Amino acid sequence: MTEATGIVGEFLSLKEGTDADLLAMQCGDFYEFFAEDAETVSDELDLKVSQKSSHGSSYPMAGVPLDDLTPYLKALVERGYRVAVADQHETDHGHAREITRVVTPGTLLETTSADAQYLAAVVAEGDGYGLAFADVTTGRFLVTAVDGDDATGQALTELYRFDPAEVLPGPDVRNDDDFLAAVRDRVDAAVTLHDAAAFAPGRARHATREQFGAETLDSVGVEEESPAVRAAGAVLSYVEETGTGVMASMTRLQPYHGDDHVELDATTQRNLELTETMQGDRSGSLCATIDHTVTSPGGRLLKEWIQRPRRAVEVLERRQASVAALTRAVMAREALRETLNEAYDLERLASKASSETADATDLLRMRDTLGVLPDLVDAVQNDPELADSPLTDIVTRPDRAAAAELRNTLDEALAEDPPSTVTQGGLLTRGYDEELDEVIARHGELQEWFDTLEGRVKSKHGLTHVTVDRNKTDGYYVQVGKSEAGQVPDRFENVKTLKNSERFVTDELEEKEREILRLEERRGELEYELFKRLRREIADRAELLQDVGRTVATVDALGSLAAHAVNNDWTRPTLHRGNALRVEQGRHPVVEQTTEFVPNDAAMDEDRGFLLVTGPNMSGKSTYMRQVALITLLAQIGSFVPAREAEIGLVDGIYTRVGALDELAQGRSTFMVEMQELSNILHSATGDSLVILDEVGRGTATYDGISIAWAATEYLHNEVRAKTLFATHYHELTALADHLDRVANVHVAADETDGDVTFLRTLRDGPTDRSYGIHVADLAGVPSPVVDRSRDVLERLREEKAVEAKGDTGGGGGDPKQVVFDVGSGRMKTATADGGAASEAETDGDGAEADAGDALDPETEAVLEDLADVDIDETPPVELLAKVQEWQGRLDE
Repeated sequence: MTEATGIVGEFLSLKEGTDADLLAMQCGDFYEFFAEDAETVSDELDLKVSQKSSHGSSYPMAGVPLDDLTPYLKALVERGYRVAVADQHETDHGHAREITRVVTPGTLLETTSADAQYLAAVVAEGDGYGLAFADVTTGRFLVTAVDGDDATGQALTELYRFDPAEVLPGPDVRNDDDFLAAVRDRVDAAVTLHDAAAFAPGRARHATREQFGAETLDSVGVEEESPAVRAAGAVLSYVEETGTGVMASMTRLQPYHGDDHVELDATTQRNLELTETMQGDRSGSLCATIDHTVTSPGGRLLKEWIQRPRRAVEVLERRQASVAALTRAVMAREALRETLNEAYDLERLASKASSETADATDLLRMRDTLGVLPDLVDAVQNDPELADSPLTDIVTRPDRAAAAELRNTLDEALAEDPPSTVTQGGLLTRGYDEELDEVIARHGELQEWFDTLEGRVKSKHGLTHVTVDRNKTDGYYVQVGKSEAGQVPDRFENVKTLKNSERFVTDELEEKEREILRLEERRGELEYELFKRLRREIADRAELLQDVGRTVATVDALGSLAAHAVNNDWTRPTLHRGNALRVEQGRHPVVEQTTEFVPNDAAMDEDRGFLLVTGPNMSGKSTYMRQVALITLLAQIGSFVPAREAEIGLVDGIYTRVGALDELAQGRSTFMVEMQELSNILHSATGDSLVILDEVGRGTATYDGISIAWAATEYLHNEVRAKTLFATHYHELTALADHLDRVANVHVAADETDGDVTFLRTLRDGPTDRSYGIHVADLAGVPSPVVDRSRDVLERLREEKAVEAKGDTGGGGGDPKQVVFDVGSGRMKTATADGGAASEAETDGDGAEADAGDALDPETEAVLEDLADVDIDETPPVELLAKVQEWQGRLDE
C-alpha cells in the first residue's frame, strides 16, 4: 500500500511494484494512466492526453470514468496487454491506493464471446508434460498428463484443442524455444512467465488440496506426483495473484485422459474445418452447420463435443438415445427450446458472483434461469418419449429443492427493475430487511412531506405561483413568483433572486432536507451491504449454479443435434468396438447444405481396410474422404449422421494429410510440411485409427513422390493397420491391390463422350487410369492454345511419339528440336527418324547434345552409391523419407 504523496509519484511507485504492462489508478471518479502508460492507451484506444504537473515536471495523463473502465480494460487485454488496477480507499490520513487485481488475457471476466476462455499451464517433467486448463468465466478446471514418444505433439495438440487465451509455461518449458515457437505458431495465446516457485511440486499440491479438498486428488484418480498437479497449482496461484476473485467458482477438479477421447491433432482439426474454415471463418465449419443452440453454454458445450469426440460406447449411446427421443417428440422438443430461450449463462454468472462483479441484473438472471429448471423437468417427464430416455437423468441431476430455495431467496430479495449500479438505492424489495424497511418507510414519509409542500404553501398563504424543487446547488427550496414574493411569511428566508421569481428556505425545510439526505445515504449504504451479503451467499452456491448451468447446456446441445437431424434427414448410426465401417448413401454434412449432393457408400473392415481412391481432378475425392471422416466424428459425439444407414466402428484417432501450404516463415516448404504431417501420422496412428491421405509425394520429383507414396502405403497397411483412405493421382499405386490383401481400389467415376467430360461424383469399385487434369485446366480458364497444346503433348507422350519442343515463332530463328519423353529415364531425349528416342545422346540443359558417355559429377555419384547401399526392405519408411529428402537436396545443389 502506498500513501498519497503526489498523484504521479504514487502512480510511478505502484507501477514499479507490478510486472503488468499498464496501470489504471483510481483518482476519485476516474481511472487515470500517467507517463508512458497514458501515451500507450491513447494510441491504442484513441483517448485524449492532457498534462499533469508534478515537482516541476509535466507528465502525460489520460483517464476514463470510474464506471466505464471495463470496456477499456477488455480492449487493452484483447490487444495483449496485462493491466493492473489500483483502487482508492479512505484512511485516517486521506486517500490511499493499492493494486487490487491484474487483468490478463486468461483472467478477463468481462468477455462478450460465448466461447470458453481458458488459462493454461504446461509443465515438462521427464519424458512427459502436465497440463491444466481453467476457464475463469465459468470456473471449469481440467487437468491431464501426457507421456511417451510423442508427448510433445500430444501436449501441443491439447493446447490447440483448448485454444487458451493465455499460457503459463513451467520452468523447463519456458527454456524450450522450439516448444514455445510451436505454441505461438498453433495457438493465438499470450505467453506469460509466472513465478517458477508456483510450479514446485510441494507448493502446487498444497494449493490444489486447499482449493479442491484434501482427498480430491485420490478420489478423482490423479496421482499427487503427476506433473498435472504442478500445472494446476500454478494456475491457482496465478488466478489468486492477479486478484480475479473467482477462486470460489472453481469447485471441481476434472481430470481427463487421452484414451477418453478421439485424438484430433491440430492438422486434422484444421483440415476437417471443425470450428473454422481454412480461411479462418466460423461460417462454413462443421460447428456452425450443426449449431442450433439457443443458449451460450449450449453452444459452448456443442463446440467442446466436436473438438473432443468420445470413445466410450456407453456415453455415446446415452447421447444418441436422448437425440433419438427428441427427434420423435416434436412438440416437446420445441417446448424445451422455447423454455431454454429464457435461460442465461449460469456458469458465467456464478463466476461473476464469486468475483464480486455481479450486479442486481445478474442476480435476477440467475433467479430466472433457476426458474427454468422445473419447466425443463416437467417438459421431459410429461412426454412419454422423453421420460423414457436418458434426458430424465440429465434434468433431475441438479438438487432441485436447493435450486428452488435459492431462486426464492433471490425473488424475495431483489427489486424487479433495479438501478444499473449497486451503490444506488432501489436494489432490494420491501420485507427483505427490517432496518431497511424502516429507513425506506421514513424516507417515504419525508418524500410525501416534500411532495405536498407546494399545495400547503399555496393554501395557507393564498399564493398561486409556487413550486417546490431540489437541485445540487440549492438543495430543496420554495420558489415564488416575483409578483407574490412579498406575501410570504417572515420565516421564509430568501436564498436566490431570479429574473421572474425568488427562492426561499425555512428552518423546517432545511431540517427535513438534512434528514432525507441522511436517510438516502443510509439506505444506499445499507442496501449495498445487504446486496454484498446476498451476493456472497450466491457465490457460496456456485457449485449448484454450475450444476443447473450444465444441465441447461446439455439439453440445449442435444436439442440442437436433434433439430439438425430432423431438418436434414440424418440417421442414427450403430456403434461398436469392432473395425468395420459401413455407410450407405453417405453425404458431406457441410457441403450438402449448399449443393445438390450425390450420396456415396463406404465399406471398410478387417479385410478391406485400405482404400486407394483414384479419379479425375475436381471429381469429389477429397470431399468423399472428408465425408467419411466427419461421419465417423459425428457418430463419436453422439450425433446422428448424414446417411441412409451407418455402422461405425469406434476409432481412437482421426489423422489427415490434405494439401499443404508453404510455411516459409518457419523455414518449411510445401513438401517439408507434407512430409512432417505424414511422419506424424505414421508415428501416431494405430490399428484403431482412421487415416485420410489426400495426395502424398506430389511436392517433389515424380519418381521420388511415387516411391514415398508406395512405401507409406506399405507401412500403413503392414505395420499401422489403420483404416485408411488414400486419394492419389499416382495410378501406379493401384497395382498394390493385387499384392496387399487389405488394399482395395475405388474410383470416382466420370463420363467422357465426344471429348466432353462429366464428373458423376459417384464412387465405384476398381481403379481408374485417367485424371482429366487438362479438362480441369480448361474449366479453370487456361487459354485455349495452352489447353489444345496440352492435349497434343499428352497424346504423344502416352504413345511415346516425338514431341516438337516449339521455340520462338516470332522471328527468333532456330528450327524446332524433335524430342521425346523417355518414361524409363524420366528425361527428354532427341528423337530418331522413326520417332523413337536416341540411345546415344541426350540433350543438356541448353538444348545441345551431350555425349552419353560423359561421366557423372562426384556428388551425383555419391548419391547413387548411398542409394545402392540402402536396404529398402529393412529401412523404416520415415527414415527412408528423410534420406530421399536429403538426396533430393544434394542433387538440387
